Amino acid sequence: MTLSTAFTKLFGVHHPIASAPMGGSAGGALTAAVSRGGGLGLLGSGNGERAWLARELAVVAEHTTKPWGIGFLTWQIDVGAVERALEHQPAAVMLSFGDPSPFAERVRRAGTALIIQVTDLEEARRAVDLGADVIVAQGSESGGHGARHGRSTLPFVPVVVDLAAPVPVLAAGGIADGRGVAAALALGAAGALVGTRFQATAEALITPATATAIVQGHAEDTERNRVLDIARGSSWPSQYTARTLGHPFLDAWRGRETELAADPDAGRDYQLALSRGDIPALPIWAGEAVDLIDDLPSAADLVNTLATQAEDALARAGRS
Repeated sequence: MTLSTAFTKLFGVHHPIASAPMGGSAGGALTAAVSRGGGLGLLGSGNGERAWLARELAVVAEHTTKPWGIGFLTWQIDVGAVERALEHQPAAVMLSFGDPSPFAERVRRAGTALIIQVTDLEEARRAVDLGADVIVAQGSESGGHGARHGRSTLPFVPVVVDLAAPVPVLAAGGIADGRGVAAALALGAAGALVGTRFQATAEALITPATATAIVQGHAEDTERNRVLDIARGSSWPSQYTARTLGHPFLDAWRGRETELAADPDAGRDYQLALSRGDIPALPIWAGEAVDLIDDLPSAADLVNTLATQAEDALARAGRS
């Protein structure tokens, strides 16, 4: 069985799977590997930092001729970052977290597919109005940043599918194996955007310690909060919290975000702990499906594994 959807047809890819543009870890090697595997690899540019972008775009160009895309944190970029990315002719630009309207028309004018990630119905309506070619409906189970008061993937995705039709929707949040991809398709989505599972691959830009933590992690070890953003001086908008694995600063400041923000010594304590190696260089972003991750495969192989598992899951469901 071939899983052909509006998403695979739009991009000319074999499988209805995209890798999340995870800032820092979704570099050129991971992006290229996902695309070689038959999915859509998305480079995690984040803030569009010029030197990082140039280096990782060169890696993509060297390692794949398949369709690929690039994702930005909308609240953190300017038009220049988008312009530089478009020069490399990506198949798609994905905008997440913030107002995509200053960039949407520029992307569409380049003939590039516009993917907009949404975390609530207001954002979904805006994405439709802006002419998004694909909408990613992100549930609260996702790793990394998402809506403070987000909705779970299972009920959120079909509502967005109905609202956005005929625009194809990708499900995101809590998907780490082919059964999750199959579930996304059953909900009416045209595919799945997968994050944490692709972070735990051979090509991801993560440290061995982070890889080990993800492989050994459990859903009950994750929580969504703003503590680590505040402690490390990150300027993420307050409506977005981050799901991470456990962290000493979470234990020390859980439920005391206002107090943490007002404490002039807290940031210095965090930096001192970093310098001593007492805490990881970055929080370990991980979604609730982290229990399903127990190895570090090649991302290209993983795409095919997810697709095969999804086909098997749908076939079993059809027989029952």
